[in-house]
Amino acid sequence: MSKRIVSGIVKKGYRVASGLAGDDRFPEGTLALQIPRFAERGLDLSSQHKGTLNVCIAPNVFRIGKAWKTLPDVKWSPVMPAENFSFYRCEIRSLRMKAFEDGLVYWPHPSTKPEFQQDPPILEILAPFIEEANYGSAVELLLDPEEIEISY
Repeated sequence: MSKRIVSGIVKKGYRVASGLAGDDRFPEGTLALQIPRFAERGLDLSSQHKGTLNVCIAPNVFRIGKAWKTLPDVKWSPVMPAENFSFYRCEIRSLRMKAFEDGLVYWPHPSTKPEFQQDPPILEILAPFIEEANYGSAVELLLDPEEIEISY
């Protein structure tokens, strides 16, 4: 099945992944703690920015499909319970960019995520730093509908 494009807007998130929230438990951000644990399980995210882009695709909605990679029971912090994470391939670009950048939809399973739940139309994206993607920026995501299905 061919990939589909969905438009979205970058929204301000909790800023915990990047460490900008000022949460004393995660001064460098949750991703700084998670990325080494993911690497131990074979997922190298060293080329990704250590923060997520929160892309609101409203009024569209998404349904999680077959994950590209799932990492169960990841104990990434001494103060948080272990979590399950799934990752879905995507590409992202700001409307000011010609080419898409490779990225991943980062999906901590809600059933094991004790805090920082996302609103239903928000997809959290891991990608290299994209200077053109600021709060309020229009972006496009290129998604495999077998991994993330969009209802238009």
